[in-house]
Amino acid sequence: MSDDDFRPAQIISERLRDRIRSEGALSVAAFMTEALFHPMAGFYATKDPLGAANDFITAPEISQMFGELIGLWAAECWMQMGAPSRFELIELGPGTGRMMSDMLRAGRAAPGFLDAVHVTLVEASPALKMVQGQTLANAQVPISWAKSFDKAPSGPAVVIGNEFLDCLPVRQAIRHKGEWRERVVTLDPEDETRFVFALGPVLGEGDIGFMAPELREAADGVLVELRPGDQQQVEQLAARFARDPGYALFVDYGSSKPETGDTLQALRAHQKVDPLDAPGTADLTAWVDFDRLLRLGEDAGLSAFGPMTQGDFLTELGIEQRAAVLARSVDEAGQAKLKRQMHRLVSPEDMGALFKLAAFSAQGLPPAPGIAPFKRAR
Repeated sequence: MSDDDFRPAQIISERLRDRIRSEGALSVAAFMTEALFHPMAGFYATKDPLGAANDFITAPEISQMFGELIGLWAAECWMQMGAPSRFELIELGPGTGRMMSDMLRAGRAAPGFLDAVHVTLVEASPALKMVQGQTLANAQVPISWAKSFDKAPSGPAVVIGNEFLDCLPVRQAIRHKGEWRERVVTLDPEDETRFVFALGPVLGEGDIGFMAPELREAADGVLVELRPGDQQQVEQLAARFARDPGYALFVDYGSSKPETGDTLQALRAHQKVDPLDAPGTADLTAWVDFDRLLRLGEDAGLSAFGPMTQGDFLTELGIEQRAAVLARSVDEAGQAKLKRQMHRLVSPEDMGALFKLAAFSAQGLPPAPGIAPFKRAR
């Protein structure tokens, strides 16, 4: 950990210790919220974590092809909505702005798309807002920022969230003697400078409702993750699309069916570290349960599509053809680089199978492009 990281870690750690001493043990979600989103010292508030030289790298940073194909998908959605003269292109957790830049460049292929689009970046991090502003300084479309999705401008919309859901705070529960107990974070009784996991209170019926039904009778010792943030996001999306029809696409790593197990991980400088070590200096994420996400969407009145692997989706959208076009204007080394980028994005051994997609739309709109309707297991 660098000297630059020390002060945020100290601030977050002291705040968490004070909370635990005054309030008692904290849920994993409360720990994540402080570590990631504290306005002065949280991970996303203090620096730009994206890119090869920083903490992690996302698909838009790997290759322009990713954002370009998502941009073409958004343009197709806009046309399926009847090509409204103004519509909102909303990105949740837009990173460096690189994906939006690539999306807008690809959007030029759809006549009238750039004339109609108004971009809103939903971003809570001041550090990342500055980076996004620089990246999109020459974009020839209106761009604004919102602190939360419900603050985005009204109107027909296409909503994109790439690696957004995975950083929503999760709760964890452990089956213990036939009951579900909250997994909590507390102080090590032998060393109060250290954070440790412990068993907390028994979960009520309302909390158990966040679990996939097929996991609720698991054996003792099994850990299950609860994702209340997903439900909140889907409910906000459904409320918006009931007023202003639109489409949404979420890309993230996760499972296509409900699974048990601890997926909470921390990444610092591209290395996995202890999630409880030096909070505020590492990215904390957890896997998305795409089956549960899509069920929530249907239950909220949305049309649901997916899950689909990233590799299959990008192939369906034409990544091979796009790579061939780009290869014409580069030398042999550039062509080899394009092949490596495409392999990383679509190969099952890399991001192609680990990352998945889910899409939603307002009832009555044509199906989401390139993604089959969700088939709910009975």
